[in-house]
Amino acid sequence: MEDSLVISGRTFRSRLIVGTGKYRTMHDMSQAIEASGTEVVTVALRRIKLADRPNETLLDYLDRDRYFLLANTAGCFTADEAIRTARLARELGLSNWVKLEVIGDQQTLFPDTEQLLAATRALVAEGFVVLPYTTDDLITARKLVEAGAAAVMPLGAPIGSGLGIQNTTNLRILRERVTEVPLIVDAGVGTASDATLAMELGFDGVLMNTAIAGAQDPMLMAQAMRAGVDAGRKAFLAGRIEKKLYATASSPLAGVVR
Repeated sequence: MEDSLVISGRTFRSRLIVGTGKYRTMHDMSQAIEASGTEVVTVALRRIKLADRPNETLLDYLDRDRYFLLANTAGCFTADEAIRTARLARELGLSNWVKLEVIGDQQTLFPDTEQLLAATRALVAEGFVVLPYTTDDLITARKLVEAGAAAVMPLGAPIGSGLGIQNTTNLRILRERVTEVPLIVDAGVGTASDATLAMELGFDGVLMNTAIAGAQDPMLMAQAMRAGVDAGRKAFLAGRIEKKLYATASSPLAGVVR
């Protein structure tokens, strides 16, 4: 049976979502994205010129028949900024889907959850499919679901830190208590084992950028992330064995010739 990621009624075979920032060259970006096997690529609208493009931008390196481009409100610090950015993306043809970021602190890039909730409610009311980047707080996640978010995207660690998942307890609670929409770990992944852990915890997907773009070999790291997400998903579905303090013989002792 095909195991697919479904968000707001749209089906994706890959559970890995990747960003387009921080690559050394556009060629590196396009090669890494292809190697990742992703179908969803995030685009930070405020960092590119869409209306007037005399020169090449990253959009010239992304096949829109192959990848679903997800507008990202990165760089927005208020709900009003994020709402205007999402509207602009839709007007310029990037669909009504938005990865919603409303940053509250410049150093940590942690989200302003109050502004995030306000922006989510407003955009959902306007017909947007909203995927908010948030903290790993259960209460905020529940409020985002009630506000109409199509998925909830809690951070594993600060954006671009590469620290890996820092609070597995909170993420496990989120997985247990938020079941109405997909949960996607967004931010903090550093290597393939981090992606695997996120999937083993039962999350529906992983979003990353810096871990691939900043690697010494982005294309190879993209392949590793693809395999890590796949392995973690299969392990979750398979069901791990119970952890025990003492050894258990692999071969039964009953009937052994003595």
